[in-house]
Amino acid sequence: MRENEKSEAGREKRLKAARRLVIKVGTSTVTGTEGELCRAWMEPIVRSIASLMKGGRQVVLVSSGAVGLGRGWLGLHRSRLSDMVTKQACAAVGQSLLMDAYKDLFSTWGVKIAQVLLTEEDFTNWRRYSNLRQTMEKLLGFGVLPIVNENDTVSTAELESIAPETRTAAFSDNDRLAALVMSGLEAEALVLLTNVDGLLQQKSADGKLKIISLVEEITPELKALASGPSASGRGGMRTKLEAAGIAMNCGGTAVIANGQTENVVDRIFAGETIGTAFLPVKRMKGKRRWIAYAADVRGRVVVDPGAFRALTQGKASLLASGITRIETHFASADVVSIVDGAGREFARGIANCDSSEAAKVLGMKENDGGKRGTASSCVLVTRDNIVLLNKP
Repeated sequence: MRENEKSEAGREKRLKAARRLVIKVGTSTVTGTEGELCRAWMEPIVRSIASLMKGGRQVVLVSSGAVGLGRGWLGLHRSRLSDMVTKQACAAVGQSLLMDAYKDLFSTWGVKIAQVLLTEEDFTNWRRYSNLRQTMEKLLGFGVLPIVNENDTVSTAELESIAPETRTAAFSDNDRLAALVMSGLEAEALVLLTNVDGLLQQKSADGKLKIISLVEEITPELKALASGPSASGRGGMRTKLEAAGIAMNCGGTAVIANGQTENVVDRIFAGETIGTAFLPVKRMKGKRRWIAYAADVRGRVVVDPGAFRALTQGKASLLASGITRIETHFASADVVSIVDGAGREFARGIANCDSSEAAKVLGMKENDGGKRGTASSCVLVTRDNIVLLNKP
């Protein structure tokens, strides 16, 4: 069997076998042109989710659409929402409409639902992150479908336009939110339903766009194919690639597909080649996934070449003696960004002490003319709490 055929077979096997799933539907799938719920697209998806649950799979639905429904209800669907407060007001109105619609749709199939509204603090704080997981596990154990969205009424992270490369928040779109939910619950599959058929290559000589059916590595060339935000949503293909990258690095399979395709969810989990599938590359443990993708990075330290080699080539902890500069303040137990001399972030970790204590040790080292002896016993980050980054 050729390598590509093996990969396609692996895709089919993984998706057929996946028992815990996260499915995200975008605004373009949830709402119509007049700001109304698009039942023609949502009813088949609801039916498919109900069928998956009846078959013994656990499903979490991450749903956009609150702002869009709120705009329609308030008669603002033809207006440009230029200020944050209006967007938040639309979200407050639309969220209840969204849940009423889902309650009506899923009740037809006997599926009980639960609303889970999240802010970035639910991910960036380890205790809240752990509590969230326990609650979601309990809901899934009860056979309930959790329906997740950001709490846009009080949080502005998703409503603001933030470029992925400059993001500091845990999430600023529902694509990344869905990936973090998948990571936290250790789900095997993430499906991102949008208004395009998958990741498209550049136009060929005949002017047609070709779908990339399988991705085993997210390369710079692949990222260059992604466009910006869509007209109705806030994500676009760039954020979907980022979400898929998180899924891959957490040991899961991700699929980007068109939510308007007939029986799309059924076909994905039947193993059919539809949309773009992203195969897993590794599997981080729970807390390490949190450090890498969800934690709120509070501090930033620059390390010398020796510390860089010890961290990247060995299994060393980060000693205070290996730090050359502390760039931002942090408290004990905060997650810090670890960068090399050129300012490139290559790792993150949980600090054992605060920045003032680390600065004292750094000062001792400087007073000793750069000798490491006075600082060698001070461990800023232990190895178990360090994650080397391979950014999606």
